[in-house]
Amino acid sequence: MTSPIPIPIPISTPTVPAPLPRPDRWHRPLIGVAVVMAVLTIATGVLAIADPREILGQNAWFKPLKFVLSTAIYAVTLAWLIGQVRRFRRAAQVLGTITAVALLVEIVVITGAAAAGTTSHFNITTPLNGALWAVMGGSIVVVWLATAAVGITVALSPGPDAARNLAVRAGIVLGIAGMGLAFLMTSPTAEQLNDFQGVAGAHAVGVADGGPGLPFLGWSTEGGDLRIPHFIGLHALQAIPLGLLALELLSRRVPVLRVPRVRFGLVLIGALAFAAMLAIVTWQALIGEPIVRPSAPILLAGIATAVVAAMAAGAVLAAGIRTVQTSGDR
Repeated sequence: MTSPIPIPIPISTPTVPAPLPRPDRWHRPLIGVAVVMAVLTIATGVLAIADPREILGQNAWFKPLKFVLSTAIYAVTLAWLIGQVRRFRRAAQVLGTITAVALLVEIVVITGAAAAGTTSHFNITTPLNGALWAVMGGSIVVVWLATAAVGITVALSPGPDAARNLAVRAGIVLGIAGMGLAFLMTSPTAEQLNDFQGVAGAHAVGVADGGPGLPFLGWSTEGGDLRIPHFIGLHALQAIPLGLLALELLSRRVPVLRVPRVRFGLVLIGALAFAAMLAIVTWQALIGEPIVRPSAPILLAGIATAVVAAMAAGAVLAAGIRTVQTSGDR
């Protein structure tokens, strides 16, 4: 009779975290995409300085610049995640390559639209613009589905550290949710349906796209903006695993962070707080409220999330300190 496969669970014995897996199995096509995005970051940055044209009130090259930066970070993260897959590795490799191609297609359309002096998103003013928007929309769906599938393969390949497993899984789930929020932008608004001008969909809620916004980011300062929860959720894929990495580095100097149960608890609290924040900014965007002027309910929800998370983290750390003290007395 074979013994069951052990499942890593948080333990209370203080230990120094094991070294992180070496990046020798990172997905090469996605790393290639990241390199291309790094080059395009320089190119679009120069063009943003040299070309004064504006699209919807912003420099024409700001949008490609933001997208190539975000795509570079995303590609590196997904390449690393695929490198950690043990089971279904071949499937993960294929999905990564599909994602790499889809990301390049999206960037080509966005950059080409900027060069032509027109918008890329929601633009169906001409048959060509409509076809390009459909291609880009299709590539976005492919990236979303492929990321979800990669997330499943990663979840089926757990490592020995429970906190690391939780950080990666929570980052993937929240990242997929953030990517999915982009679909809320694709439906035409009531104003667009009443006076159709070849645009179907919008970033802003309650106001037209192209109004006053935050510098560079362009997020509306007059109404809601669905780009905010989309951005925050998408980058949970990096934020939560990086948060765990910070805890592991600090554990070399802070003994309480060497307790696996403490690291697991802090990651869990951080992931739940991140999810609550994502829900709050999504709520704020959908009611047409600008990020710079939160109403009392939004502000109270944010404060309550921060207070509860801080209290929970304090309780986890206090329990961990008792564990360290107990183990030191033995």
